[in-house]
Amino acid sequence: MPSGVRTPSTSGAHAMVVDGGHGCWLRDVSGNEYLDYLMGSGPLLLGHAHPAVVEAVSQRLSKGSSYLMVNESAIELAEEVAQTVPCAEKVAFNNSGSESTFFALRMARAFTGREKTLKFEGAFHGMHDYALMSNQWTHAPGEAQGPVPNSAGIASGIGKDVVVAPWNDLETTERLLRKHGAELAAVILEPLQRTLPPAPGFLERIREVTRELGIVLIFDEVVTGYRLALGGAQEYYGVTPDLATVCKGIASGFPISILCGRADIMDHADPQRLAQGDHVRMTGTFSGNSLSCTAALATLQELRRPGTYEGLFEKGRRLMDGLTEAMNRAGIPCQVTGEPPAFQPWFSEAVVQDFRDMLKADPARSMQFTELLLDRGILKAHEKFFISTAHGEAEIDLTLEAYREVAEALAAAG
Repeated sequence: MPSGVRTPSTSGAHAMVVDGGHGCWLRDVSGNEYLDYLMGSGPLLLGHAHPAVVEAVSQRLSKGSSYLMVNESAIELAEEVAQTVPCAEKVAFNNSGSESTFFALRMARAFTGREKTLKFEGAFHGMHDYALMSNQWTHAPGEAQGPVPNSAGIASGIGKDVVVAPWNDLETTERLLRKHGAELAAVILEPLQRTLPPAPGFLERIREVTRELGIVLIFDEVVTGYRLALGGAQEYYGVTPDLATVCKGIASGFPISILCGRADIMDHADPQRLAQGDHVRMTGTFSGNSLSCTAALATLQELRRPGTYEGLFEKGRRLMDGLTEAMNRAGIPCQVTGEPPAFQPWFSEAVVQDFRDMLKADPARSMQFTELLLDRGILKAHEKFFISTAHGEAEIDLTLEAYREVAEALAAAG
């Protein structure tokens, strides 16, 4: 395993091997239990091993798992996505968020006949070469915005087709759009970039300008899809893109992602276009497999229950406010950004609105915060807190008390 193993902290002091999880709790092979806010990096919107999902998948498994050909669960799921996601006139299944963002860019290039993509500095769109440019791992971005490769092994020519803009800077973004408009196939963005909400009017104006210039607007909703609302960030923020990639929130941890959007763009995947020379190939052996689609259908049934999103937001808001209050009381400079279902503390005195602001935050204190929570049996990602429907009032109260203790410990450490 040359890439190593994932651990909740970089020091190795809290390395663990997971045994299993139930609800909002995770257990390691040594018998330790953790209140889980990592939630598999977001997919477990209903918590671990939700009974309805387990039951549905168990029943489906008796009929097999993958057939390569279309199955009833995939058809039903496509219909559900078309009903819930505002831009989804047509739907295609993949296995990971990286696949869907990769295919979305390919689709946009085929549709427009253009080559370039505009992305935002600090945004993460997966692990393919076009995505691994100027993302959140760019530690030395330079004076101007990218493109900066985030991995070895990326062909040097990739960067020439990637334009990088500063998040929440509408003036610079519009200038770049108009400068490169005739070459731009797509603008791809996270409507909630990591945990940085869009400034008022930012998404709306990008929608207007891309429509005017004939540029395909892609929302990467791998994180926000079904997490911020049943219709994702496009419903939550009220801006409809041309294409969207949806992944983590839909299937309770089963591998699936969805590319959906306008029919005239998505129709490039129709094999009948082979003769026209503008057919977009995108397929995979496990794409649309019956187990993942069944898990997604069961998940959506739970998410449709009245009060689900209201409860998710209420719990997240309590945690965001409690974290801010605890740090303020202890005199620790801290900015809490995001939306209640997914948020993040930044240990910084400055307001955090874009990637460059993120870089000014104190990473050492952030890791100390993570490890102090682990000492108290609370697991979070190195960045976000992910809230699930499984987190109850008792778990929220426990977390708020831990916030207070950790804030005092951070203050004492100086």
